[in-house]
Amino acid sequence: MGIGTVNLLNRIRQLFADSNPAPRPFPHPAAFSIPVLVVKYFPLAGNRIDRAITGDVDAPLDAIRAHTERTTAQVVSALERGSIYHGYKNPAAQPSLRYQILDTIEFLEPLPTFAKPGHRAPMTDYHAIMRRIGIEQWVRERGVKEVWLWGYHGGKIDLWESNMAGPSGDISNSDRDPRDLPVLEKTYTVYHYNYQRGTSEAVEDHIHQIEAVLRHVDENLFWRKFVGKPGEGRCGWAHFPPNGEHDYDWANPKFVWTDIENWHPDGGERKKMNCRRWNCNSLDWFIFWMQNLPGADNGIEYRGKPLTNWWTFIGDFDGAMAARLGLVAR
Repeated sequence: MGIGTVNLLNRIRQLFADSNPAPRPFPHPAAFSIPVLVVKYFPLAGNRIDRAITGDVDAPLDAIRAHTERTTAQVVSALERGSIYHGYKNPAAQPSLRYQILDTIEFLEPLPTFAKPGHRAPMTDYHAIMRRIGIEQWVRERGVKEVWLWGYHGGKIDLWESNMAGPSGDISNSDRDPRDLPVLEKTYTVYHYNYQRGTSEAVEDHIHQIEAVLRHVDENLFWRKFVGKPGEGRCGWAHFPPNGEHDYDWANPKFVWTDIENWHPDGGERKKMNCRRWNCNSLDWFIFWMQNLPGADNGIEYRGKPLTNWWTFIGDFDGAMAARLGLVAR
């Protein structure tokens, strides 16, 4: 059994009564605080994860708990490192994002699902999960911007890697169903992790969300000029590094000329590189790619105007929308 509804509500009330809603101070004034709530679903058969439910996970509960705790910490580290503009060559640069894990709620039961038209497998019921954890209080009183949901896939359920709700709508790597999450006056994003996988796959969920948001803000500047077409010598995206020839081509040894390290909308200085630049693995590629997004103090101008810090759209989406911020300053 999972946590009883009464006990869960009492626990949430106690958390709010005992906590200080003010976020912890961060050393760099340009850093955006992202308060995170972690939610975990562990269906059990005895003291092991029930493979009949998950489809591909059969391990002791303690081992999967430890895996999710370790991976959560690694995701925080990767995302913060990734938000350091040109961090691989500027040791003084600071992250634009700081993640704050507020709490973890655990259920020893299967994920709730429902039959959704167009899906062969039952769809994860994100609306039910958010209602059960009292998402309204977490967002309104604790400032939660992200929910990291640990679950499973295994062909048994369907899921979205990221799912958003808020006053500006659902801009995420999902079908953007406006009814599948409670809509509040502040935006929050749910990331669905799979504990059969690791840190790279969890971080990839975030990369796709970054792509969705920046493409929404300015498709021409981000998708056409920053990402570019495969083999064009621009910066690529999650599945396609600059030398990529097909999806997930992170270990391609082929050399290409790319301006990823000196990107400018009109074309920057190019360097010849292959997958060795990101150690030929997906996680290092994701961090390297993120560190080349125009961040704090990027110094890039386009048509006589400076580029903004693009991490603002991840760190303070509502503020950016309210200010009508773009990828280029007005």
